[in-house]
Amino acid sequence: MASLNTFGAIMTHAVNLEAGLHEYYQTVGDDARAKDADKRRRTMERIRRETVLEITLEPIDGLDEADYALNLDDTSAAGQQAVEATAARFYAEVAPKINVRQAQRALERAGKAHQELA
Repeated sequence: MASLNTFGAIMTHAVNLEAGLHEYYQTVGDDARAKDADKRRRTMERIRRETVLEITLEPIDGLDEADYALNLDDTSAAGQQAVEATAARFYAEVAPKINVRQAQRALERAGKAHQELA
C-alpha cells in the first residue's frame, strides 16, 4: 500500500485518479465527464509542477492510497456514483492537509465537482 505522505504523492495520485476517470468516462460514453476529468488532471499537473516550495516537503500523515482505489470495471450508474463518491472523499480528506492555498483550493474544487456527480 502506498502512503500519501507528501504533497507530491498526493498530487500524483490526484493526476492519476483524474486520468483514470477520463478513460473510464470515455469507455462509458460520457464525453462531458471525460472532458471534465481531463481538465482537472491538467490542473493538478500544473499545480504539482508550479508548486515547488520547501513547505511542500513537509510530511503528511494519515492518508493511504488504497483507501481511495476506484473500481473502474463497473460502468453501471451505481458504479459511476461509487467512483465519484470515492473521488469526492479523496479530495475532501486531502485538501485540509495541504499547506499550499492554491493547491488546497484546486483540490477542494475537484472534490466539489465529484460530490455533485456522486
